[in-house]
Amino acid sequence: MYTLKSRYEGAMRSFMSRWFAVCLLLAAFVLAGCTGREAVKAEEKPFVPITEIPAPAPIAYEMDASRQKSATMATMVRMPMTLPQLQPASPADYNTEGYDRVNENGFLEVLKNPLSTFSIDVDTASYTNVRRFINDGSLPPPDAVRIEEMINYFTYDYPQPSGDAPFSFTTEVMAAPWKSGNRLLLVGLQGVRIPVNKLPPANLVFLIDVSGSMSEENKLPLLVKSFKLLVGQLRQQDRVAIVVYAGQAGLVLPSTSGNEKQKILAALDSLRAGGSTAGGQGIQLAYQVARENYLKEGNNRVILATDGDFNVGASSDADMERLIEERRKDGVFLSVLGYGMGNYKDSKMQKLADRGNGNYAYIDTLLEAKKVLLSQFGGTMMTIAKDVKMQVEFNPAKVKSYRLIGYEKRMLKAEDFADDKKDAGELGSGHTVTALYEIVPAEGAAADKQELTYQTTQVKESALASAELATIRFRYKEPQEETSRELVRKISAVSESLNKASTNIRFAAAVAEWGMLLRNSEYKGSAGYGQILDLARKAKGADAEGYRAEFIRLVEMAELIDARTQTPGVTTDKAIPTIR
Repeated sequence: MYTLKSRYEGAMRSFMSRWFAVCLLLAAFVLAGCTGREAVKAEEKPFVPITEIPAPAPIAYEMDASRQKSATMATMVRMPMTLPQLQPASPADYNTEGYDRVNENGFLEVLKNPLSTFSIDVDTASYTNVRRFINDGSLPPPDAVRIEEMINYFTYDYPQPSGDAPFSFTTEVMAAPWKSGNRLLLVGLQGVRIPVNKLPPANLVFLIDVSGSMSEENKLPLLVKSFKLLVGQLRQQDRVAIVVYAGQAGLVLPSTSGNEKQKILAALDSLRAGGSTAGGQGIQLAYQVARENYLKEGNNRVILATDGDFNVGASSDADMERLIEERRKDGVFLSVLGYGMGNYKDSKMQKLADRGNGNYAYIDTLLEAKKVLLSQFGGTMMTIAKDVKMQVEFNPAKVKSYRLIGYEKRMLKAEDFADDKKDAGELGSGHTVTALYEIVPAEGAAADKQELTYQTTQVKESALASAELATIRFRYKEPQEETSRELVRKISAVSESLNKASTNIRFAAAVAEWGMLLRNSEYKGSAGYGQILDLARKAKGADAEGYRAEFIRLVEMAELIDARTQTPGVTTDKAIPTIR
């Protein structure tokens, strides 16, 4: 019993000794860690609040690895928890540009659809916007390409009107360059040119977007320079007011005589960008000022300059369209000048100009401002015919099917042609309008009737014997009238070869072919950069302003950018990349 007790006590002493040794060892480790932390803490400097993150202090190379790590960690602990300053996003990072979808016109059989009806269009914004994309090194989105606006950017050698009508019209037929066997029909209008000194007095309201989105150099600063060019054209009998809008609308300059140029220029120089965009409020105030200074026998017009990014008030497309449609009944028209990129709202500005009986241009450079506001001052400022419509009736004995190239947003129903309540496009002084149809000829013995279940469409004997390709009808109103007048022209079926056709139709065909290539159109046929350049170079003509030479340069640049081109003039089936 004694022996067992002795053994038990010995075991307990041994256990306690070992436990005590472990405790001492743990205490030593804890003490060593505390000593290390105090050493690091002793090196810290008093905390001083700062607004920027300082660069870490250089660390001496002779420090051992553990010491260096401790010092670096200590430096990190001392840094205040502030976020680094973010760099501004590039335009590509916040691109919100808006374009309405364009569903290309397809081929229609003449026996089923003998009439093609549409409104004219003198807008040119699409071409300059496409130019902006190409100059920036990328191809435009397909829906930014409206072929009729690209064609109508250029002037053509059409004759001046000789009769009572405010415009002349020209027609021509030639072989289609991109589709063997097909034909192209050109219909061209030329508005009468009215000298600036004979233009009626103008009552203008500059409606200028000065919101925060307009601060970039290619927006408000370019806009101000553009309007200064226009001010230089004003006469004593002209009047100008300036309305601006940002978070709210305001009158910067009441209606002022055109001979007080320094006063108008000073008002333009005072403009600064900032705030949100109350576009609806601005348009309401601009129309109010225009009505208060209305000239009964004059040109009453609001000129809206913006990137189209309305975000306060009546900003939906429907609201803005209704507002402008109501105001145009007062005889005040609306022209729209677009500026900038990144948040550019092309779709909205196109709608506003259409509803306001005005035109729409995109200003990407001061030279473009000069073209629109100086060289084409009369056309931009003075309407010579409104609600201009065109209707083409094709002869089924000569034409199997046809396709109107472009004008998708301007198509009308056949019954709209004679409806004077139906709004259509306006033609300005000196403006030209060009439309192209691609035609599939009725080869050999054409079908002379269309059999249906309940009716039969029969071709007249006179049509079978006729040498006419089609009959074109035009309807238009004088600017101060509400009843249309009608003109009729017969078109011969005679077609010229490419070599003998005029420079008008050949250059227009080159522009149309490029538009189809940019859109990757299903109707582009054999279209290619080499063919486009050959057409354009041979049809450049006099080109006094150099616009056609610039077109050739843009096509050459697009060929270099286009991923489908492996070698100059050769295309593959790769899709056009939509950049932006």
